[in-house]
Amino acid sequence: MTVRKRIHSNALACFGLIAAALTLGCAQGAPQRPADDALRSQGRQDAARTVVSPARNVAPAHRLEPRAPERAARGARAPRAAGSLPQTHMRPPAHGAALAARMADLWAGVQRGSLSAAVPAFFPRRAYVQLKAIPSAGGDWQGRLLHDFGLDIRAAHALLGGHAREARLVSVQVPESYAHWVPPGVCLNGVGYYEVPNTRIVYRAGGRIRSLGIASMISWRGAWYVVHLGAILRSSDTGTVDEPSSGRGVSRYSGTC
Repeated sequence: MTVRKRIHSNALACFGLIAAALTLGCAQGAPQRPADDALRSQGRQDAARTVVSPARNVAPAHRLEPRAPERAARGARAPRAAGSLPQTHMRPPAHGAALAARMADLWAGVQRGSLSAAVPAFFPRRAYVQLKAIPSAGGDWQGRLLHDFGLDIRAAHALLGGHAREARLVSVQVPESYAHWVPPGVCLNGVGYYEVPNTRIVYRAGGRIRSLGIASMISWRGAWYVVHLGAILRSSDTGTVDEPSSGRGVSRYSGTC
């Protein structure tokens, strides 16, 4: 497991930088082919133009505290065809039963080291195909995004170590004031969405409060989904944990797309 610090830069590269990966195998690590050079070059240009200034006078993060994380509101889960409907400009709330259910799924995946358990919290494939203005968006979702998510789930599980079975989710702190709208045309996106960086997952393990981050969540139709758990960009095919901390930790702003 590799634990890495987040890239804090006013010109962070977007999550779609390596966007043209062709259809690959599932998250078990099928070998990937290089992205199309033209798309990669365009992604770099868009990233260089995307500069988000650090927020000032930021309000405290909202704490989402599900009463029973492992069994959170089944009726609030995303429908089976999640992402099939068109995007809206609705800003997602930082609380509520639907978000609590997705965060409970994410935590179940971390606790068990299971990608399949965590997938309901992940940005839907059908939404990604609508969002990205690139060839083979479905292949990029499968071979890059979901693959990396699986690596990060296993890295977070390894972080729990011998406390994995008894570790309990305490709260999810969404820094609502960090949320910003990413317009169409930025980072090879065909439609806009909200993005919020640096949400904190607070849990109790070994009798102590600890936390780790969610690198980036983005919106679809007024709901937050994880799109990058441990890292937005990575230099190797390994999982990362986003800023693990003793205690609740602190969300720090980073402008991303």
